[in-house]
Amino acid sequence: MYPEGLKYNEEHTWLKLEGEGLGRVGITTYAQEQLKEVVFVELPEIGTAVSHMEPFGVIESVKATNDLYSPVSGEVVEVNEALQDEPGRVNEDPYGEGWMVVIKMTNPGEIDSLTSADEYRAQVGGENA
Repeated sequence: MYPEGLKYNEEHTWLKLEGEGLGRVGITTYAQEQLKEVVFVELPEIGTAVSHMEPFGVIESVKATNDLYSPVSGEVVEVNEALQDEPGRVNEDPYGEGWMVVIKMTNPGEIDSLTSADEYRAQVGGENA
């Protein structure tokens, strides 16, 4: 349940590399399953600077409230505004319609600190984890 070709961090966010130094970010299946029903997502505004492994937003569920950690440093260039009205998209499709932000990376070398799908799967345990 962890797509190949994405990079993952230990705070359960993923990064999909896109053209021109851009990376699309969201939370993993593991994270949304731990949270249960997502009821609110607070994301930064376009133009906000984010830092590698620092909070960029907040996700709230019926179970808990957690910070969202950026897998890379850069500037937010796109925000998934649909999550304001439909935060449940994170549960339904965390790698598709439930994405959160697109970051224009300022230090692409940070990607090397992220893990592959296989490494992340081993970190969270189990084949389906």
